[in-house]
Amino acid sequence: MHDLKILRADPDAFDAALSRRGIAPVAQSLVQEDEMRRAALAELQKAQSERKIIARDIGQAKRQGQDSAELEAKAIALRDHIATLEARANTLQEAIDNVLKTLPNRLDDSVPDGRDESENLVIHQKGEVPKFTFTPKQHFELGEALGMMDFPTATKISGARFVMLRGALARLERALGQFMLDTHTQDFGYEETTVPLLVNDAAMYGTDKLPKFAEDSFHTEDGRWLIPTGEVPLTATVMGEMLSANMLPKRLTTLSSCFRSEAGSAGRDVRGMLRQHQFTKCELVSIVKPEESEAEHERMTRAAETVLERLGLPFRRVLLCAGDTGFGAAKTYDLEAWLPGQNAWREVSSCSNTKDFQARRMNARYRAETGPAFVHTLNGSGLAVGRVMIALMEVYQNEAGQVTIPEPLRPYMGGLEIIG
Repeated sequence: MHDLKILRADPDAFDAALSRRGIAPVAQSLVQEDEMRRAALAELQKAQSERKIIARDIGQAKRQGQDSAELEAKAIALRDHIATLEARANTLQEAIDNVLKTLPNRLDDSVPDGRDESENLVIHQKGEVPKFTFTPKQHFELGEALGMMDFPTATKISGARFVMLRGALARLERALGQFMLDTHTQDFGYEETTVPLLVNDAAMYGTDKLPKFAEDSFHTEDGRWLIPTGEVPLTATVMGEMLSANMLPKRLTTLSSCFRSEAGSAGRDVRGMLRQHQFTKCELVSIVKPEESEAEHERMTRAAETVLERLGLPFRRVLLCAGDTGFGAAKTYDLEAWLPGQNAWREVSSCSNTKDFQARRMNARYRAETGPAFVHTLNGSGLAVGRVMIALMEVYQNEAGQVTIPEPLRPYMGGLEIIG
């Protein structure tokens, strides 16, 4: 959500900022509606004062035995006028809010211009892209040949874009999640949290998933939502809260199932586990003071990178351009792992600084020295477990179709060194 005070102060700058995302000018119309709303509120306040005076005069007339019919007629007319003004102010406020809630966050100045992912900026690359003496297989070819990645049974039970993992691959997914949690809690100070997988409208709206991404999420018959990411319940823990300054920064992590309808992705990544309706993700969320959010963004991204480094997976950090930055983000780094089977870099983490955009939507504040202020919220994948498993399988495969387990994961796998 945007601050109307900032918008009123410089409408042209507001429009210029959103034009980087391809948003048509809206500031002048919003300012005009807000001026009409403020005028209605001013008239409403005047009418309410007049009503108090008339009510006093009616009481005085009756005590003195005087005719109050004319005053009472004025009171009735004033009551109707007040109702009209209240309705007008509320209608204008609703119209303003309906526009504001559809507008994306303003981009950080460091975000490069660009139309789509082809214009994202590679910041750095870590690790050497592996070279094979054979043609590397894709993860689903490896998994199906091992008899441990079962798409037909999952499709029979649930439909397309689901998978059943068996045996060592099922344990590998669990091991990766535990390894990620241990890294973030032990080395980066995140608090492990178990979250509800169902949330209400307020939590989804506060984390900018509604109304923009309603069709991308699963809605239950009792009016709740299956979480599209652990970011939603973790960030919503501060919804409506006034935090003490000494409670910040607040760092939370969870390992949870996530659910997405993948609306609009027909024909994309049909084979394999890259784009599923249900997947496991280790999520990172930070709640910080505004002056700390830029440094926290770097810290969070480094935490996610550390997991990839320890697993020996080649990856690169990418700064998303204006046209590829998500709705609620002011700035986003993606981490992309190398998939030899696809001969391509694919996203395994997205770390975003939303600044005060989500905090305004959920009214999350803290007691700053100068008075109540909105917190800044950040979220990141630390990492997407299934996608990291895909990268691991493809990077550590051998010609026989076996998969070597990186040493840091072997304690989580009961000492197993090779899946074969």
